[in-house]
Amino acid sequence: MKNKRIAFLGGGNMAEAIIGGLLAGGVSMEQNVVAADVSESRRTLLADRYGIAITADNAEAVRGADVVVLAVKPQQAAEALAAARAGLASSQLLVSICAGLPTATLEALAPPRVVRAMPNLPALVRRSVTVLCGGARATPADLDVAEKLFASVGATVRLPEEQMNEVTALSGSGPGYVFAFLEALEATGVAWGIPPALARTMAIETVRGAVELAAQTGEDPAELRRKVSSKGGTTLAGLAAMEAGGFSAAVAAGMRAARDRAAELAK
Repeated sequence: MKNKRIAFLGGGNMAEAIIGGLLAGGVSMEQNVVAADVSESRRTLLADRYGIAITADNAEAVRGADVVVLAVKPQQAAEALAAARAGLASSQLLVSICAGLPTATLEALAPPRVVRAMPNLPALVRRSVTVLCGGARATPADLDVAEKLFASVGATVRLPEEQMNEVTALSGSGPGYVFAFLEALEATGVAWGIPPALARTMAIETVRGAVELAAQTGEDPAELRRKVSSKGGTTLAGLAAMEAGGFSAAVAAGMRAARDRAAELAK
């Protein structure tokens, strides 16, 4: 992997997170990474911060690359690949992080083999979960390469492409649900007179601690919930009120809406 040339089409936050992870983890070297972006300021930032090659020319970026990471907005994918067309080849691997774009769509737009990836926002702090699936031309070795790429920013799993809409709703959009819960905890604390900065710290550290406990123990979240819910206690009262307000149903409804929107975007 260290000797593979990796080209990024798009140099936004997610691309930067992956580049940073690749270099920090020794998965790749600066001289083997190039990024193309329309923004001069983003190109300068990436060059200064990571020491990689940068360009405004997509075809120049991908020419001779082993792996091409498509890291633009879904609606910009066709234009980005068209601009890169002169440098693309069937011998290359195209790894797409464009939400909602099926591998068949990408295979129709470009000659490389395609692996589709769905990382989430915690990639910015190397705590992502990335779901991978291969296109019709992708090989097991291609999935191995993609796995090494995204292991540099967190955990990876492989699932069939027909489950990618559900994946989008669970892990892709999941951080947004957690942030909304943090907002609610913080806002209620502030409404009760707790200083805003302190309320935010308390909310963040409470969620961080609970998640770390679940991760380290490996226990069923339902069992952990039962452990903290003493009969007649405050937690049980709070959970009962949340459930009466439709907590579980609201989470499920939100996930269904995200899944359905992902299906619409895929069309």
